[in-house]
Amino acid sequence: MISPNTYEELAQLIEAEEKVLLFFTADWCPDCQFIYPVMPELEAENPQFTFVRVNRDDFMEVAQEWNVFGIPSFIVLEKGQEVGRFVSKLRKTKAEINQFLTDYSK
Repeated sequence: MISPNTYEELAQLIEAEEKVLLFFTADWCPDCQFIYPVMPELEAENPQFTFVRVNRDDFMEVAQEWNVFGIPSFIVLEKGQEVGRFVSKLRKTKAEINQFLTDYSK
């Protein structure tokens, strides 16, 4: 998983031609902490995506631009355009995230 350090790095990842999964998170978020351990497995099971971890606190302007109000949030991009979003008030499971990714892996 890629964790950009600058807005420039993040912009390059967002504008990539391949499919990108933006994983908006924050270290203080308990639901994010819950999902962190399975993220490497999800990444290995979904190699068609470039996984990008976006710390919402470090990239607040980006979160606002993408209308990310809750975390964790998952946004699938293709050629820099949003094609899917998985956000809910409920704690997300590995199976739910995998299903979401499967829906956008074609």
